[in-house]
Amino acid sequence: MISRSSLNWSPLSLLLWVSLVPILGCGGQLANQLANINIFSDAEEIKLGGEFSAKIEEELKIYADPHISDYINQLGQILARNSDRPNITYHFKVVQDDSINAFAVPGGYIYVNLGLIRFSHTEAELAGVISHEVGHIVGRHGMKQLTKQYGFAALAQLLLGKDKSQLETLATKVVTSGVLLQYGREAEREADTLAVQQMHSSGIDPNGIMTFFEKLLGTEKRQSTKIGKLLSTHPGTRERITRVNRQIQKLPVASYASVDSIRFQAIRKRLRNPE
Repeated sequence: MISRSSLNWSPLSLLLWVSLVPILGCGGQLANQLANINIFSDAEEIKLGGEFSAKIEEELKIYADPHISDYINQLGQILARNSDRPNITYHFKVVQDDSINAFAVPGGYIYVNLGLIRFSHTEAELAGVISHEVGHIVGRHGMKQLTKQYGFAALAQLLLGKDKSQLETLATKVVTSGVLLQYGREAEREADTLAVQQMHSSGIDPNGIMTFFEKLLGTEKRQSTKIGKLLSTHPGTRERITRVNRQIQKLPVASYASVDSIRFQAIRKRLRNPE
């Protein structure tokens, strides 16, 4: 497996390599390996992610209730702190959208729909989906997807350049194309795996992921329009249940907090009866 640390390439050196590959005639296998890694630093990802999130929030309606937004942020921060990538700042926001969905943007930006909160019967179920999105950030899946879509050289040139308008233009293209929601199935599987470990490390019962998936099985046909975005690029739900259950069985014995909390139920009640 080729990694950034073993290659120690900067975007500038990669630009040189990309220009030499056709000349050297060795693009084949190595090019495929490069397409599956991220060569950008945290600072570079955060710079791009800030632009993307700003553009995305021009199109979204962020839910302003501080009780709900603070709760989601606090739950998300617990999972982020116990992830394999706690060194960046995470931002968790609630979107006023009834579809059962959540998504992550490079740089630590995670958006949770109201529909997902309402669909979750327990705090552990909700935490499972949020943890999955944290897993996308930990796995740097957004940056990998962007480099596949737009190319290493194009992104590197933007990061090295001084013209902020170019970054804004790319952000607009990314938002309108929906490329950030088109992770491959292997990325989705990795995010599930990371989600289980993050919940275990956070003291939150990872079986919440299982019960959430089981609920999805019962609603995929009845509410296909509401969950279509959530499942469009994911492996089959039955496969995910099997894989997650196998992983949970291998975890060390632990004492988890209750799958629910008084605060979670208060949030659900607040959504049913807003003040």
